[in-house]
Amino acid sequence: MVLETLGHIKNELRRWLEGAGKVVIVGVGSPLRRDDSAGLAVVRELEMLGASDIEGVELLEAGSAPANILGKLDSLGPSHIILIDAADHGSRPGSVRLVRPEEARSGHIITTHTLPLGFLCSYVEREAGARTIIIGIQPKDLGLGEGLSPEVERASRSLARALYEVLLAVKRGRHI
Repeated sequence: MVLETLGHIKNELRRWLEGAGKVVIVGVGSPLRRDDSAGLAVVRELEMLGASDIEGVELLEAGSAPANILGKLDSLGPSHIILIDAADHGSRPGSVRLVRPEEARSGHIITTHTLPLGFLCSYVEREAGARTIIIGIQPKDLGLGEGLSPEVERASRSLARALYEVLLAVKRGRHI
């Protein structure tokens, strides 16, 4: 499913999160590979916005090895998990896509991690009973170094604000 605008993503996430219990947002990526840290940047921005103060919302940084947080996810008992990662989906840098687990499992979305996100989604859905979805941000530069490209930094901040608004609305039972 390709959703090109943050407005569409917000609407889709609001519907997807209806009736959610605990929502865990997982930032995936390496801080040493420039735009690969986009997922981490979104989670850090959400923390600054106060998303972790919303009842029923947890924020996690998985780093470049998302398998390392499987135990933590199991112990949190989420109903919904949102994975955020830099993902090559063939769009312009900074483009944001909402990716269903079945699309991730098909191999059409490329990430830099040894554990494919589609496999992670399957495992979490099976073991924890949580619904999963991936938000992919198109990277510009995956070379060694720190800091995001301007396009990906803008996208990360905008996505964090949009997610914060959705979480507030869903948890307070109102429409956005």
